[in-house]
Amino acid sequence: MKNYDVIIAGCGVAGLYGAINLPHNLKVLVLSKREPTLCNSSLAQGGIAGVYKNPADSPEKHKNDTFVAGGFENDPVTTDILVNEAAANIDKIIQLGVDFDKTADGEYHRTLEGGHGMHRIFHHKDATGFEIESKLLAYAQTLDNVEILDNAVMCDVKKTSTGFSFLVLKDGEYLTFNCRKTIFATGGIGRVYEFTTNSAIATGDGITMAYNMGAEIKHLSYIQFHPTAFNNKHTRECFLISESVRGEGAYLKNCHGERFMHNYDKRLELAPRDVVSHCIMFEAKKTGSDEFYLDITHKDPEFVKNRFPMIYKNLLKAGYDMTKDMIPIYPCQHYLMGGINVDPYARTNVEGLYACGECSHTGVHGNNRLASNSLLEALVFSRRAAADIAEKLKDEKGDLEEYKFTVDKDAPHIPAGIRTEIRKIMQTAYFVMPNVAELEPGLKRVKEIKDFLYNGNFKLDRDYIEAKSIATAASIILTEACEIASGNAEITNSDTEDK
Repeated sequence: MKNYDVIIAGCGVAGLYGAINLPHNLKVLVLSKREPTLCNSSLAQGGIAGVYKNPADSPEKHKNDTFVAGGFENDPVTTDILVNEAAANIDKIIQLGVDFDKTADGEYHRTLEGGHGMHRIFHHKDATGFEIESKLLAYAQTLDNVEILDNAVMCDVKKTSTGFSFLVLKDGEYLTFNCRKTIFATGGIGRVYEFTTNSAIATGDGITMAYNMGAEIKHLSYIQFHPTAFNNKHTRECFLISESVRGEGAYLKNCHGERFMHNYDKRLELAPRDVVSHCIMFEAKKTGSDEFYLDITHKDPEFVKNRFPMIYKNLLKAGYDMTKDMIPIYPCQHYLMGGINVDPYARTNVEGLYACGECSHTGVHGNNRLASNSLLEALVFSRRAAADIAEKLKDEKGDLEEYKFTVDKDAPHIPAGIRTEIRKIMQTAYFVMPNVAELEPGLKRVKEIKDFLYNGNFKLDRDYIEAKSIATAASIILTEACEIASGNAEITNSDTEDK
């Protein structure tokens, strides 16, 4: 089958939930770049924030915490939607089988994370994202109207008079699919950096293809660096030590084994992520060392092992027992607050194109995402996108136009080392706090690489698509960063309260 009502690019929580919420009379194709569970959604450890069956909390309190963390740059309309529609969406995924942890008396256990004034994080141990992703995938696979195509590389997308045509590389064969509406749910840009907590698929493909179709891209330089990634510089993908570890009482310590957050912020270890990352950089400069640790050894060992089984297991493999040893940590690229700009129904300025999840810019995060708001954003706005698409497709009938793609199967592969060079530039020029001296030369070189890739004739495979996406995203990020730096403005500014 080549023609669908809706094609969804991305098989994470946003993509799957969008598919599930579309009417069952619509034919839906979900494209998964690799295996369906290889996505940033699956890596989300902490949980999903929301006010649900808790009279002591309120959406207004959740909204206020979100604004404080986001430096008050949050969009008030979409943030209001986020916090007020949390309960309905949390309830729906529970009905779909998502198993959140409960207390001994049968109530849902809510944990605390940085920036939250209340315990409102629903979680499944320390693997909440994988739990939600798995249950949504299992349900989507039961739907007769939804087809999931794995290991399908989105090579190109063209706007047509009736919708969109997709060129997809699957098992060495180039396939064309057509649709009336499309949702991009392609995740973030983590692989633009040398070190990231993101999965291998996070190369900004959807953002790049939307950009090339004329979609507005907003605040791509608003990048969150998580303060507590496991400090293992031998692998590109850094294992995240969830913020909920600090929520359960872990201390941050410097190279001397001393707590230091009290020197910078009265919220201590539970300050928002960008604040903690900045504080670590300040402390590194003060001590002359990049050795930092997370210490939860003062807590009951059985509690720690039961609360954080995945983190405990992964750290044991690396030679650390978190019930006895301090955990080496350091800031690492983690999340994108900007992306494809959308309205409250996830609509872009390109007719028929929607964007949900990390690749989108809804404005709910401001310049720094509040912990555990990302899974919530994915649910709320993919459901709204599905509702809007359902309404619009009531009146759309007729044949679909197909764009005729041409592929040079004999073209050469891209030269080796292109993505590595871009990642080193980004790590040097724009990590936690921008290196102003490196921004302009970094941007100049990235633009040269981007022009080389766009103007050359290379084999249309995953390597080329990802390199072009990384170069495009890096170029947009550094262009924004240079503009902000030249105006002497702060790139991230939910700053510390006490310097």
